[in-house]
Amino acid sequence: MKTVLFACVHNAGRSQMAAAWFNQLADSSKARAISAGTDPGPRVHPEVITAMREVGVDLAAASTTRLTPDVAQQAQLLVTMGCGDACPYVPGAKRDDWPLEDPKGKPIERVREIRDDIRDRVQALIEHEGWRP
Repeated sequence: MKTVLFACVHNAGRSQMAAAWFNQLADSSKARAISAGTDPGPRVHPEVITAMREVGVDLAAASTTRLTPDVAQQAQLLVTMGCGDACPYVPGAKRDDWPLEDPKGKPIERVREIRDDIRDRVQALIEHEGWRP
């Protein structure tokens, strides 16, 4: 079982969407996703909850998580999303960076575009790594 860690600053938008998409689309016997942020917000952004609910994913009860060394060491792959120098180095983990716009405060049309971009990137990752169901 592989663990993918999606990390952004507040763990309230991009990383939450990526982990939700990953856990919905990947074979759960091969890989799972977790998410965390370097400076977690109090909750998932309301516009992210709305956009994900539109595609049948409910993040209303999701909580944000601080990116600690203990959380990071669970991962074999770290995908960073805009946390720059604040994103940690995870010994032994492969790392990728997805330059994604923060959806916080954006109009719902833009949040949908970010959501769909994340879905496409997650699908490509799953395909590349052989984690399809």
